[in-house]
Amino acid sequence: MTLYIDPPVWPGHGRMWSHLVSDVSYEELHAFAAAIGCPPRAFERDHYDVPSHRYADAVAAGAVEIGSKELVRRLTAAGLRRPKHRPPVA
Repeated sequence: MTLYIDPPVWPGHGRMWSHLVSDVSYEELHAFAAAIGCPPRAFERDHYDVPSHRYADAVAAGAVEIGSKELVRRLTAAGLRRPKHRPPVA
């Protein structure tokens, strides 16, 4: 089980955010996110948005820190990338 998180450099709603992804499955991602207290509403197409103050919690729970470009590369290679223009999988 490997989850990845990029640095909290994405601004929004007055704070900075990271992206949490799995390169195995959405089920793995949802289970990990629930275990660290991410609400379901934080899921966006193929990742969870994690506020900067929760970044260390995700890393302590086992998420691997990687750069944003590498995160997208791994997500795409796993076939789990869902760009905005692609409808969600049912």
